[in-house]
Amino acid sequence: MVGAVLTGGASRRMGRTKALIELDGVPMARRVANALALAGCGSVIASGGDPVELEPLGMPVLPDRYPGSGPLGGVLGALELFSESDLHIDGVFVVACDLPALRGGDLAGLVHAIRSHRDADVVVARTARTARIEPTCAIWRPRATERLREIFDSGERALHRAIEQLESCAVEIEARAVRNINTPDDLDRYA
Repeated sequence: MVGAVLTGGASRRMGRTKALIELDGVPMARRVANALALAGCGSVIASGGDPVELEPLGMPVLPDRYPGSGPLGGVLGALELFSESDLHIDGVFVVACDLPALRGGDLAGLVHAIRSHRDADVVVARTARTARIEPTCAIWRPRATERLREIFDSGERALHRAIEQLESCAVEIEARAVRNINTPDDLDRYA
């Protein structure tokens, strides 16, 4: 089983909560949650943000354990959450809420890889066109929690640099699937 956590939300550049921005009448976070469900993830949890504001998403919202610490803090908080639970899971899919083009089929290769690459601490998406990793679309093994905590405590905040310090496996994914929306211009280009 693979758990799933959506991260991200408030955005200074967007001037509003990205998770709730609608594309074709569906909030971005709901689109990503649907893709995760289609990829076989159990319930999807939103991490960070105001639970009352995010209520329209129809999913549990957990407080950010490390506010202001960026995506690495979000991943660490998600791993800690699942490590503290009684669930037996293969990994925790942590995906940014601003990847609205993501589809369940895009994620199937990552789910397969976490089950077949037992030595990997993290399975991360890599774009087909550029061969760059997309660290905000990855499945993390709960056993990596302690090492990630050490990396975080050392002051590191860049997710890609944390991944470099772990045993990782990259899975190719179409670039369009992980095109994120960070600015109003990005949003205009998506539409």
